[in-house]
Amino acid sequence: MKVKDVMTSPVLSVESESPISQAIQLMLEKRISGLPVLDGQGRLVGIVTEGDFLRRTETGTQRRRSRWLEFLIGPGRLADEYTRSHGRKVIDVMTPDPVTINEQTSLEQVVQIMEKHRIKRLPVLREQKLVGIVSRANLLHALAGVASDIKPVTTSDEAIREQLLAELGRQSWAPAALINAIVKQGVVELWGTITDERERQAIIVAAENVPGVKGVRDHLVWIEPNTGTVIYSTSDELERAKAS
Repeated sequence: MKVKDVMTSPVLSVESESPISQAIQLMLEKRISGLPVLDGQGRLVGIVTEGDFLRRTETGTQRRRSRWLEFLIGPGRLADEYTRSHGRKVIDVMTPDPVTINEQTSLEQVVQIMEKHRIKRLPVLREQKLVGIVSRANLLHALAGVASDIKPVTTSDEAIREQLLAELGRQSWAPAALINAIVKQGVVELWGTITDERERQAIIVAAENVPGVKGVRDHLVWIEPNTGTVIYSTSDELERAKAS
C-alpha cells in the first residue's frame, strides 16, 4: 500500500504567525494531536503538537535547572527553551523543518521513518504543496481494513505443516531444526525444544498465521541454560500436575 491509499486529505493546518491559542483550540475541537504549520505563501515550515505545549510558563511546567547545569547547557539552548515556554505565536513553539513524504511512499517506508525519527505523523507533499498527512492512526485504519478482508480458507493438513516449517526456516530467530509440527484437521501440535522462552509465543504466532489453521497446541519445551530447569508449556504443566 502507498501513502495515497491511507493519508488524511485535505488536512487541517495553522499559519506560523497565528497565536498559539488558535492552534490549541483547533486541536481540541477536532480531537487531533498535531497540526502542520504553513507560512504566508502556503509552504510547510513546521509541525506543532501537544508535546510542544507541555513546558509552558502559564501552567508552571517550564524547565527549571540549577545554575551550574544552566552554565553547562549554554545560553543558546536556554534561550530556545525560553522562547518555546513563553512564545505567543505558533512559530515560537513549533518543530521546524519536519520530515516529509510523498503520495507514492510505501507504508513500509513510513513506518521506518517514524521509528527512525521517533515521530507520530508525517506531512505529505506534492510539488512542495501540502496535500495530506499520515499518522499512526491512519496506519491502524489500514491494518483494520486489511484484517477485515481476511477470509477463512480450507487447506490440507500437509500444506499447513509445510508452510509452517518453511516459515520457521526463513526466520533467523527460530530453532527450526529443533521444532516439529503435527497437524490434524487444521489443529497444529507444536513439539520440540526452544532455546529462549520468548521463541514460544513467536512460533505460536507463526502457526496461527498459516491459512487454514483452526487452533494451536503448545508442547514446546525450554531448558533453562543456567540451571538446567525444564520448562513446559502452561497446558502441559497443568496436565502433569493432574497426573501427579
